[in-house]
Amino acid sequence: MLNRPFHFAPFLKSVIWGGERIAPFKGIKTSQTSIGESWELSAVPGHVSVVDRGPCEGMTLTELIEKYGPELMGVANYERYAPSFPLLIKLIDAKADLSVQVHPDDELAGKRHNCPGKTEMWNVIETAPGAKIYAGLKEQITPDEYERRVADNSIMDVIAAYDSAPGDTFFLPAGRIHAIGAGNLLAEIQQTSDITYRIYDYDRRDKDGNPRELHTAQARDAIDYTVYPDYRATPQGTVLASCEYFDVRRLDVPAGKTVSIDHPRDSFTIIICLEGEGAILDAEAMTSFPIRRGETLLFPATMTALRTIGPVSILSVQS
Repeated sequence: MLNRPFHFAPFLKSVIWGGERIAPFKGIKTSQTSIGESWELSAVPGHVSVVDRGPCEGMTLTELIEKYGPELMGVANYERYAPSFPLLIKLIDAKADLSVQVHPDDELAGKRHNCPGKTEMWNVIETAPGAKIYAGLKEQITPDEYERRVADNSIMDVIAAYDSAPGDTFFLPAGRIHAIGAGNLLAEIQQTSDITYRIYDYDRRDKDGNPRELHTAQARDAIDYTVYPDYRATPQGTVLASCEYFDVRRLDVPAGKTVSIDHPRDSFTIIICLEGEGAILDAEAMTSFPIRRGETLLFPATMTALRTIGPVSILSVQS
C-alpha cells in the first residue's frame, strides 16, 4: 500500500507579465527571471510532472498512475480519468495585467479540441497595492455587443473588477470571463486542460511588435453571459470551493495545534502550503512529513487519516 506523499519538480515558466516572487516564495535559488507560473503538479502533455525526491524519484506523474492506479487516485477518479490526472496546480505571479480570457466547458472543448474544458479557482496569497481581480460581467451584453466591445477596446467597461487581498477566493466555472490583475500572487487549481481563448490584451504587442492573437470568434460561443451580483467566493467553514471537479479547503493551523484534513471524496489529496512550516501526519501509520511555504505534496488515496501540524496555512485539494 502506498504510504508516503510525492513531491514533484516545479516547472518554472518565464513570461512577459511574470514577476520575481515565485522563486523566493518557494525557497528556490535560480537565475531565471520574469517567472509568471510554477506548474506544481501537471499531467499536461509536454509538461508532465516528475518526482524529484524519495523512492520514486525520476518517475513521471503518468508513470505513477500506470503503476499504482486506484491506490494513487481513488477508484472513481481512476475509472474516470486514467491514464491522465484530473487537476493542474499552479502558482501565478502577475507583475503586469494578464490578458482577459475565457475557457470552454467540457462539451465545447471536447467538440473543438478533443480534450476537457477548464473550470478553475484562485486563492490569493499576496497582493501589491492596487492589485485587482477581474471576474464575470457586471452588466448584460449580447454576443454581438461582446464582439463590438472587443473591436473598439471597451470590453473592460463591462467586466466586474475587485480589489484583491490575501485570502480572497474566486471560483471560475468554464464560460466566465476573467483576468488576473498586476500585483497578485495566487494559487490556481484547475481542470487538466491548456485551452484558453484570449478575449482582450490591452492592445499589447509581442516581441516583434505584432498584436497578440485574440480568439474573439471562438470565445463568443464559450462565454456565459449571465450576470451575477458577486463573483467572489464565500467560504463555507473551511471549504473555499466545491464542484464536480475539485473540493478545496483551507486550514490555518497555529503552532502546537493539530487539525484533521477532512474531505468527503475517495481521492488523492494535494496539499499546497501557503505559509509557515509544519508537517502532515498520517494518523494511522503514525508517520509525519514536513512541509513548508511554497511546497506542494500529492498524498495517495490510500492515506485517508491525514492531519496537519502547525504553524501552517494550507490548501487541501481533492478531485
